[in-house]
Amino acid sequence: MQAVPHDVLPPDPFADDPDDPARDLPEPGDDLAEPMDAQARTELLADLSDLAVYQALLEPRGVRGIVVDCGECDEPHYHDWHLLRASLEQLLADGRMRPHEPAYDPDPADYVSWEYCRGFADGVTATESAY
Repeated sequence: MQAVPHDVLPPDPFADDPDDPARDLPEPGDDLAEPMDAQARTELLADLSDLAVYQALLEPRGVRGIVVDCGECDEPHYHDWHLLRASLEQLLADGRMRPHEPAYDPDPADYVSWEYCRGFADGVTATESAY
């Protein structure tokens, strides 16, 4: 592939713009992630295990995934099961998650909180152990 000289490219539309949406993205080759300690790794593995249980219990009931309230933007973020699993696996492997597209026009009724999942799983476990 032939390289295109920089001087023939169109100007960057966000040059010198303090609100450039890409200004906080890492450059290729940047390693900004701090090594994950053993406790964080153990907790992340437990989250992945819990996620598999939650999906197995709730997906057949029509739940598409988990909703998380974002502390940065004060908006709910809707994560389908596979997207959340992929994000957690990437965090485990790379120490960080890449940006991803949010769910398109999600129906909030199709998503539940992590706490709801935990309570539902605890209820199923308690019911099954009672028999």
